[in-house]
Amino acid sequence: MKVNQIMTQPVITISEDTPLREVARLMLQHRIGGLPVVDKEGKVTGIVTESDFTARERCVPFSLFRAPQLFGTWLGKDAEELYAKAGDIPAREVMSTNLVTVGDNDSIERVLELILKHDINRIPVISEGKLAGIVARRDLLRVMKNQHALEASSSRSEGLAWPITRKR
Repeated sequence: MKVNQIMTQPVITISEDTPLREVARLMLQHRIGGLPVVDKEGKVTGIVTESDFTARERCVPFSLFRAPQLFGTWLGKDAEELYAKAGDIPAREVMSTNLVTVGDNDSIERVLELILKHDINRIPVISEGKLAGIVARRDLLRVMKNQHALEASSSRSEGLAWPITRKR
């Protein structure tokens, strides 16, 4: 099975200038965990995911000490204030630019390999240099569900057909 058979399309995208408040709204509205960032030509320049909205441990400069950082700011007791201010931060400031992508004719096995190797939940699909779709872990669940439905349907029809076509 190929990527173009399971990918989600069209893809909801954002630009590098999209404020995080809008990014969060789109993710919640569409129940998705990530949005590809595209330029005017449709080329993927990054991705913003749910994990970009959570604190990450970072090394304090010139120290072995690690502390949480949220939206590039060291996190103290002011998390609520940081989230309020972050609404106006453009996507370009938090997006991941080290992208893992696949082509629309790549195999599902290739997608699985990349998801496991890079510990990611979604992979943009590129065709002719532009975003063509996205494959998320949820799409792989659909493959499993659809495969099970096909097998169940096949076994039911075989079960019904067998007595009818059987010669005595």
